[in-house]
Amino acid sequence: MYRKEEFHSNTLDIHGTAHRQPGRSARSEDPVLHHLKSFARKVFKNARGSHDWDHTRRVAGLCERIGAAEGADMFILMGAAYLHDIGRCEQDAARGSLCHAESGAAKAKPFVNDLPISDRQKENILHCITSHRFRGKATPQTIEAKVLFDADKLDAIGAIGVARAYLFAGELGARLHNPDMDVHEARSYSRNDTGYREYVVKLCKIKDRMLTVSGLRMAQERHEYMVQFFNRFLDEYEAKR
Repeated sequence: MYRKEEFHSNTLDIHGTAHRQPGRSARSEDPVLHHLKSFARKVFKNARGSHDWDHTRRVAGLCERIGAAEGADMFILMGAAYLHDIGRCEQDAARGSLCHAESGAAKAKPFVNDLPISDRQKENILHCITSHRFRGKATPQTIEAKVLFDADKLDAIGAIGVARAYLFAGELGARLHNPDMDVHEARSYSRNDTGYREYVVKLCKIKDRMLTVSGLRMAQERHEYMVQFFNRFLDEYEAKR
């Protein structure tokens, strides 16, 4: 457990906003965020490659870019970014039968409640985690939650999204492609949970679900690349090119 005096450089004003030196990002200087980052990184020690610490690191980087443009509280946003996927291993172990956003928020709650920050900040961090999932029940309500949602989705599309889709399929032992089966009938976490199935049932829809102006702008470019890739993939799979 960390004591408040250990975080004297992160004193809070009456509105629960952390004071930070101008010109420096929350991620690079704040001892509370450093603590969150260290905790989260340990959780991913044995994680699958498709949802490992590298994914969290990329999402955090996107949060910095989008959050700055959208006027988000970077302390809240970066804290949530580091913790957003800590429940992923439980979802994978359950083969998708539970929601990693909900389990991650539950897992983070006692840790977040122990931090020397305001109750409103704690609630916002947990809300960001709970509402970041594309297929989740919760809807992002705060700007920080919306930015995290967009950042997480951006890492699922474009070149990196294609790579991760096939990495995840490989982790499941899925086929490269199954042209004889309607992808909408294929079960998740099965041998037919292919990279192309993920594109059809989820990835191609992400652009239209973006919640921030900055996120949408970035998603449009990544979406176009992804469409071109899968069109070519189908042609090459059928030996048409």
